[in-house]
Amino acid sequence: MSIALFPGSFDPPTIGHINIIERAAALFDKLHVVVADNISKKYLFTPEERINLIKASIPDADNIVYAIHSGLTVDYARDNSIPIMIRGVRGAGDFSYELEMAMTNKQLYPELEVLFMPTDPRYFLIRASQIKELAAFGADFSSMVTPPVYKALKEKYDIINNNCR
Repeated sequence: MSIALFPGSFDPPTIGHINIIERAAALFDKLHVVVADNISKKYLFTPEERINLIKASIPDADNIVYAIHSGLTVDYARDNSIPIMIRGVRGAGDFSYELEMAMTNKQLYPELEVLFMPTDPRYFLIRASQIKELAAFGADFSSMVTPPVYKALKEKYDIINNNCR
């Protein structure tokens, strides 16, 4: 059985994330989507909300396992005997950062192979931070996320904006 993991913060999950998840799930018998819960970061959505948004965006994926992890992703891979980590890359900047992380992870878990999956060119410019900024200012970001994520972001920023008045 081929098993891989695709970790990320997914705050919020973008259509680029969803595209990588769907493509990776088609390549492996089982794909672990691991949502980061780093206490030093400030997230818009809780880890549970982020998992639910991904599930709502990919409702028919029966070979995807969802998990929340607050430690090193390489530890999750080792603890679950996962030999492959998928990393999505948009361009040279992403690749440089991800290559350094892959080398570090290889030192920590030599059996782990990191596969770089380039983003679909349609999603090259999409970043979660950019989407949050657009949502905060009421701009149209509907083409950058799935309908469930769009709805959740609109609701979240409506609450935030109403509390700031």
